[in-house]
Amino acid sequence: MFPLPVEPAVTVYPAKTRPLRQHNLLVCSVNGFYPGHVEVRWFRNGQEEEAGVVSTGLIPNGDWTFQIMVMLEVVPQGGEVYACHVEHPSLMNPITVEWRAQDKSSQEKMLSGIGACVLGLLFLGMGLLFYIRRLTRKKNPTCRLLTSIMKRCHSYRFYKH
Repeated sequence: MFPLPVEPAVTVYPAKTRPLRQHNLLVCSVNGFYPGHVEVRWFRNGQEEEAGVVSTGLIPNGDWTFQIMVMLEVVPQGGEVYACHVEHPSLMNPITVEWRAQDKSSQEKMLSGIGACVLGLLFLGMGLLFYIRRLTRKKNPTCRLLTSIMKRCHSYRFYKH
């Protein structure tokens, strides 16, 4: 008796962290699938790439499933879109995972934006905290009344038991 088909998990990543316009390998890792027949193809900006494609071949995982890594030699340029396209009998539709070439400056801009947002939220929280503390310290009649009620409720519960 053979196991049921198992869908592959597909991830795409560069072999090394390098700036754009430098030689690199994009890795398409296809893992955990059964049966062992799988078709993996690389595309750059919608066009299939056949040159510079290197494969590990099918590797058994020891649990009836398989894995394969298919690499593409690239010199990525900003704005290029690479895609790993995987077809397997367990899939109703093929899986396509994209990797977009980004230069450092766009990555730095994105990280700077996220950092600024977090910092802004931090300052907003601190401002609200100081504002609330200032209200409770003032001789505000409403705040004094609320504080008095809260103290009475607390002491009532404490002494009642």
